[in-house]
Amino acid sequence: MPVARDIAATYAAPGRVMRRLLSMGQREDRALAFLMFGCAIVFVAQMPRLARQAHLSGEDLNILMGGTLLAWIFIAPLLFYGLAAMSHLLARVVGGRGDWFGARLALFWSLLASTPLLLLHGLVAGFIGPGPALSGVGFVWLAVFVWFWISTLTQAERAPL
Repeated sequence: MPVARDIAATYAAPGRVMRRLLSMGQREDRALAFLMFGCAIVFVAQMPRLARQAHLSGEDLNILMGGTLLAWIFIAPLLFYGLAAMSHLLARVVGGRGDWFGARLALFWSLLASTPLLLLHGLVAGFIGPGPALSGVGFVWLAVFVWFWISTLTQAERAPL
């Protein structure tokens, strides 16, 4: 199934989508692609906010975009690998039977699947700015991301070793 359909299906049943992704076998290139596409979309989602910030403060937009690019494309993936490892270790403590790959795939897919809401967040940040609307969209994104992550990690940790 195409990635866009999987993202839409995740909003209805994240566990079912995760089962299907796990059934495709352990392919680290696929997991890394999910992570990198997710981080790239998060970077793109930041552009309206950065343009607003540059316009209002007089800062150079290129410098702001360069720092954001460095953070999301080079640093964030490393942090996500560490976060996935910690989530797997925590799951093992509470009885999880999955593997490292499943934990990575669960986190990376949850990020990618929640990016439509991050794009909305970026638009609100760019066009409306700080306020209740931005906080509300941010809260909705966080709730959806956590729901996806818990659902997919639970499914991944049920998988046999």
